[in-house]
Amino acid sequence: MSIKNVRLEVMRLLEKDIDTFVDKYLIPVDTIWQPSDFLPDSENENFLEEVKELRELAKEMPYDFWVVLVGDTITEEALPTYESWLMDVEGIDQIERNGWSRWVRHWTGEENRHGDVLNKYLYLSGRVNMKEVERTTHHLINDGFDIGTDTDPYKNFVYTSFQELATYISHNRVAKLAKKYGNQRLAKMCKIISGDEMRHHQAYSEFVKRIFEVDPSQMMLAFQYMMKQKIIMPAHFLRESGQKLGAAWEQFSDSAQRIGVYTSYDYVDIIQKLIAKWQVDKMTGLTDEAEKARDYLMKLPARMLRISERITIPKESHIFKWVEPATAR
Repeated sequence: MSIKNVRLEVMRLLEKDIDTFVDKYLIPVDTIWQPSDFLPDSENENFLEEVKELRELAKEMPYDFWVVLVGDTITEEALPTYESWLMDVEGIDQIERNGWSRWVRHWTGEENRHGDVLNKYLYLSGRVNMKEVERTTHHLINDGFDIGTDTDPYKNFVYTSFQELATYISHNRVAKLAKKYGNQRLAKMCKIISGDEMRHHQAYSEFVKRIFEVDPSQMMLAFQYMMKQKIIMPAHFLRESGQKLGAAWEQFSDSAQRIGVYTSYDYVDIIQKLIAKWQVDKMTGLTDEAEKARDYLMKLPARMLRISERITIPKESHIFKWVEPATAR
């Protein structure tokens, strides 16, 4: 049987438990939070007073914080790209509407709320140039992305396991910074978003764990492949209006590192967590090629840590069109 056919068989095997995955890792629509839970109520007669308070608290946040919050928002708003990519993965069939396509649609429904609530908060805050933010989001959806997984479910599940944990870290750190500056509304908003991301990480990492149990050698090779080429963040094509593809990504990353929201050390830590979660060191029954892949993975965190220690982040913030210089503090 070809590698592709084996993957399809494994996906069908896991699909038998898709209802369990949905019930365990996703929350019904009528139960889960919605953006309006964290924003001023436009039907309330105190709406304008609430908006005024929101805007006053927003003035306390530093420049790099706003850059990161905008970048996080744009990343969440590019959700159509991520859904369309996952729907094309081998074993996921939206024509027959199989169990996997149900998972992707329900996962998308949860993720969609993140961009909604963050976008509305930015709009009400008065601290950013919304038209430039909207243009960047429009560009990012137009430009799409290439995360190097092709349509391989093993590689895609490694990617989503990593990426969901990275977004948990980012939103959780933003929540802590917002709380530090006394912005409780924003802190709660970002904290609950981070909770969603953690649940989704647990789901995708569970998929990988299940695959390791039935096809350990090929799963190990897929894990190695993704780590060798490095995990590219979904907004790696980020650009402002008038810029070339990906021109804003590095400056956005610098802002995130400067305020400690997501750093190169976090990247290494995620690798270590995935190795531990999937018990890569205890895996048995591997082919010689997969054994070599395991050796590579076990040595990778130490190598990546040495690289991280040599990275220098610019001290000065890049001035984005999203956040006007007058906002800088």
